[in-house]
Amino acid sequence: MTSKINVRPARTADVKAIQAMRQELEGSKVLLGHELVSLYEAVPEFLVAVDESGQVIGAGALHVMWEDLAEVRSMVVRENLRGTGVGHAVLEALLAKAESVGIKRVFCLTFETEFFGKHGFKEISDVPVDEVTFEQMVRSHDDGVAEFLDLARVKQNTLGNTRMLKTL
Repeated sequence: MTSKINVRPARTADVKAIQAMRQELEGSKVLLGHELVSLYEAVPEFLVAVDESGQVIGAGALHVMWEDLAEVRSMVVRENLRGTGVGHAVLEALLAKAESVGIKRVFCLTFETEFFGKHGFKEISDVPVDEVTFEQMVRSHDDGVAEFLDLARVKQNTLGNTRMLKTL
């Protein structure tokens, strides 16, 4: 575990640090690329981990998808601090945020199945919503919702990723 980690809501001033951590993973296709403007638009969804000096060392977002369903997105930790508890701190804070707004199930699309598995996520192969909810969700223009619904239009984005779900 790294020294003191504080997890807090992201600020606009954190976006460039989030983008810098994402760049290596985007290049290796572990994370989908996002334009800087998209990261600014998503600031309210992000939590960041900061070290004692206030430097952003990790980040993740929680995107509400439905009444009881949200997605953990864009989990990233500074490369030299991976495996030190930063990701755990961010994920636990995101799950607490989910519970605080009434979310009962949290989805992720990931290559990091071992990490998410340690936090209670289970691999899924189906779409765990009823037909009426599916019909409503399919109207979303959000690629994350399309990934959750396993729609063909996003298959090129999800090759090799594992769809996982945790019930809170």
